[in-house]
Amino acid sequence: MSEARGRVWVKVCGITNREDALTAIEAGADALGFNLWPGSKRHIVLEANSGWMKDLPPGTERIAVLVDAPLTEALRIAADPAIDAVQFHGNESAEYLAEFAESGRRFVVARRVGAGESGELPAEAERILLDANVPGAFGGTGVTVDFQLAAQFVKAHPTARVILAGGLTPENVSQAVATVRPFGVDVASGVERTPRAKDPEKIRAFIEAVS
Repeated sequence: MSEARGRVWVKVCGITNREDALTAIEAGADALGFNLWPGSKRHIVLEANSGWMKDLPPGTERIAVLVDAPLTEALRIAADPAIDAVQFHGNESAEYLAEFAESGRRFVVARRVGAGESGELPAEAERILLDANVPGAFGGTGVTVDFQLAAQFVKAHPTARVILAGGLTPENVSQAVATVRPFGVDVASGVERTPRAKDPEKIRAFIEAVS
């Protein structure tokens, strides 16, 4: 639950511009996700956007999404004033996560739910994001996560702050929350007009459905 708002925590991911960021903040988002992985349709360059990102209203967490970035790059990004936390959405090793954890920077670890996935919880993870298992993809696919498998994971890790992602929309997020009982939810494609432009009405409807 969002401690500030007394409901499930909400992250709007794949933000590419200031207007969409402000729309999400005004709608009540607890966090914004900025995809710094060049392979993403929602990729942005931190150096070109950090100015407006730093000037966003306080109180909403700014999370940089990385995929198998070198540790030195992850630490550099985590130290940027425009970033509050890092989300590791690739195949980062336990050793990698342990080294990053030593920096004291906040981070989220993504795990895919589905056939062939162990669903193990990294010991260093403060928060873990569960996403749909789509071979060769690293989030933002629009494929709906298996709610029952996600619910089993949450039950198996009762003290973990689990964030549910994967194909969530204004139409299905209420059911997802009721079934999985996560700490938070993460949405990208479900509130978009295009991969690089959010839909304000969908953002508002999504957060209202969570409340």
